Parts: sequence; structure tokens; C-alpha cells
Amino acid sequence: TPSRQIRMDSLEKQLICPICLEMFTKPVVILPCQHNLCRKCANDIFQVKFQFLFLCGRFRCPSCRHEVVLDRHGVYGLQRNLLVENIIDMYKQECIRLEPVTQTGQKAKDDMCEVHEDEKINIHCLTCGIPTCSMCKVFGSHKDCEVAPLNSIYQTQKTELSDGIAMMVGNNDRIQGIISQLEETCRTIEENGRRQKSKVCEKFDHLYAILEDRKRQMNLKVNAEQEEKLNYIRGLTRKYGDHLESMTKIMETGIQTMEEPEMAVFLQVLYTYNRLQKQDEPNNGKLLIYLFIFKKYIIKKNCLEKVERGYENMDHYSVSFKREGRALRSIDFARGTAHLKCSLT
Repeated sequence: TPSRQIRMDSLEKQLICPICLEMFTKPVVILPCQHNLCRKCANDIFQVKFQFLFLCGRFRCPSCRHEVVLDRHGVYGLQRNLLVENIIDMYKQECIRLEPVTQTGQKAKDDMCEVHEDEKINIHCLTCGIPTCSMCKVFGSHKDCEVAPLNSIYQTQKTELSDGIAMMVGNNDRIQGIISQLEETCRTIEENGRRQKSKVCEKFDHLYAILEDRKRQMNLKVNAEQEEKLNYIRGLTRKYGDHLESMTKIMETGIQTMEEPEMAVFLQVLYTYNRLQKQDEPNNGKLLIYLFIFKKYIIKKNCLEKVERGYENMDHYSVSFKREGRALRSIDFARGTAHLKCSLT
């Protein structure tokens, strides 16, 4: 029945080898990805004459591209799929049983000549490159053409197609291998890049540490002299302050003495101050003596210690990093014979 024929056709499609595009030829091998191949087809592809297609005992399934790892037995080490073989036997038996019915029906249109509808195509015109029938060769348009048996041309072209598929499968495996190598190279480059950047950062961190240490030592020198000079100036300021306070008191006492209207009393006061000074008695009379001493200091212009000109200058701690700046700006990778390495030390 038509429905039964449809089911048979659908079953036949499931029994087609992806390499030879024909029904599986026993023995049938099953791959780890659960796809099937004719062992002969697999052997034809990966035999010795196609060594460039066979990469380290591995190949990829023609259906799903899953990588299959072969053992030392090669394709003969793959497990046979007895279930598929049994289905093939059952299918062929069913086809034989249905063949009488098919023969009594209409002949397949594709097998019949278009010109001579009752003639089956049984030869191949080599001149025109198309299949035809014997009547076309004897009486038709191909009578002057060179022809060959259809079976021989079929086997030849089927072999060429199988070889072409085998080469394509092998070429795909080779390209996939190259892609895998390129992907691994990318991962290696990324890892090497991360490692080298880490080394560069370590070198620069070491350089930063050296610069920070030198900066700290140089600042310590500046701070030491700064504190020394500040302490000296502050001490000198205190001396001048004390001297100013003493001179102020002397001036006040002198002014009070100058206000004495009586000459005898004025001279008596001076006499008393001088006598007390000679006796080294602690008395305010010493203040008048200081007044005369201060007068002498004013005349000699050498009252207290003075600060030298330029004492506050700290320019001798100036630095110039022009040479070091040029060296830092010229930092680069040291190019070796085989690789690049960073040299900062």
C-alpha cells in the first residue's frame, strides 16, 4: 500500500551511510556519539593512503563532528551495531517480499528514458555526459556518441564521490586541528601576557620603592638642617627678647633718675649706684650701670650675636633629575633573541 511504501522509504533514509550515501553495508560500526558508519567506508577514509587525514588516532564523526579516539586497532576496534544490521536484513526481506507488487506497477520514472518511454536507462553517453538508453544510441541523438555501460560509470563516479567526501572529511579534521591549535595558542598568549604584565608591575613597584626610600632619606637631611637652623634662630630670638626686656627696665630707671630736680640728690644717687655695684649687692642700683654699658654697646654696634646673611637659604639641597628623567623615559623592554624581557634594575 502507499502508506506502507512511505514507511519503508522513511526507514530507508535512516539506514543511509553519511559517507557513501548508500544503505549501510555490513558490518556496521557505531561511534561513541551513537551515529553509524559502514566499516568499509570508515576504513576507506582512514586507510594508509590517506595518512594526512588521520591525526594521532582521532577523527570526527561525519554527522555531528564529535571527535572519536581510536585505539591501536583503528576503525576495526569500533563496536559493531548488530541492531542496525538486523534492521537492514529485515528491510531487505520486506523489499523482496514487496518487489513482485512493485514490478507489476508503474516503473520508476527516473529509470526510464524520456525519449523512449518503454526503454530503461542502461548506458551512459561519455560525449554528452548524461545517462540514456540503448535505443538512443542505435537510432536516437546519441548514435554518433561514445558510450559506456551504466554500471561502470556508476561505480567510477561513486568512487570519485566517496574519495571526494573522504578528502573533505579529512580536510575538515585537519582544519579543526589547526583551529584547536590556534585556540590553544590564543590561551597561551593570554596567559603569557598576564604573566609578563605582572612581572612589569613588580619591576615598577621595586623602582617606586627605591625612589620612595631615596626621597625619605633626602627629606631627612633637609629636615635635620631645618630644625638646626630653626632652633638657633629661636634661641637667638629669646636672647634678643631678654636683652630688650632688660634694656627697657634700664631705660625706665634712667628716666626716673633724670626726673630728679636736685643736683646733689642726682649725684648722690649715682654715687650710691656705683658703690652698690662695687659691693656686688643685689640692688636695683645696678640698672644705672647697665644703662652706661648699653650706651657703650650702642656706640660699638655690637650688642648681640647677628645672623649671617643667607643663613636662611636652603638652596644647597636643590636637586636635578634631568639625567634620571631621561633614563626613566627610555625604559623599555630588552629585546632578546627569542623573547622580550623587562629590565628595570
